[in-house]
Amino acid sequence: MNIGVLGGTFDPIHIGHLAVAEEVRVRLSLEEVLFMPAPHPWLKADSPISPAEHRLAMVRLALSGKPYFKLSAMEIERGGPTYTVDTIRELKARLGASAELFFILGWDNLAELPRWRQPARLIRLCCLVAVSRPGYRRPDLKDLEARVPGLSRRVTLLDKPEVDVSASDIRGRVFQGLPISHLVPEPVAEYIKQHRLYLRD
Repeated sequence: MNIGVLGGTFDPIHIGHLAVAEEVRVRLSLEEVLFMPAPHPWLKADSPISPAEHRLAMVRLALSGKPYFKLSAMEIERGGPTYTVDTIRELKARLGASAELFFILGWDNLAELPRWRQPARLIRLCCLVAVSRPGYRRPDLKDLEARVPGLSRRVTLLDKPEVDVSASDIRGRVFQGLPISHLVPEPVAEYIKQHRLYLRD
């Protein structure tokens, strides 16, 4: 069974996340994609993020009616520092040896992979699917291979879809009173309004 894993803060989840997950699912013939909100990623340790309950609720709303997309609260429930290698190892233990995992990340994150915890072990546990992001150059696989041997055989680079949407821009629009219904699923926009999220600078 081939399963995609898309992690992130999802603060909030938006149409870009959904477009990337669907593109990867179709291109790689995945049975499903797990959306996995992080408690507080170490790379964003200095950035305030919304409480997990709100982020989980928004992901749940966004995935409603999409049978190939599933919410996993595994990292939230585990708590503590979040490292991808630990998450993937635990997920493989839960799903069994027959599960092949495909961890989805942006080109920008792939370029930072040598800084991650145990990157060599991570690429032994799963394949990587790196998706383009506007404003970022295609990763230099030759350089990454030199720093993490074996990586080039375990990564797929996709240049589509290139969706120019960011959660920080959405939060800024909410703060300014601008519409976001074209950037997030309608139930998510309604949830943000109802719970008055992102109204503080």
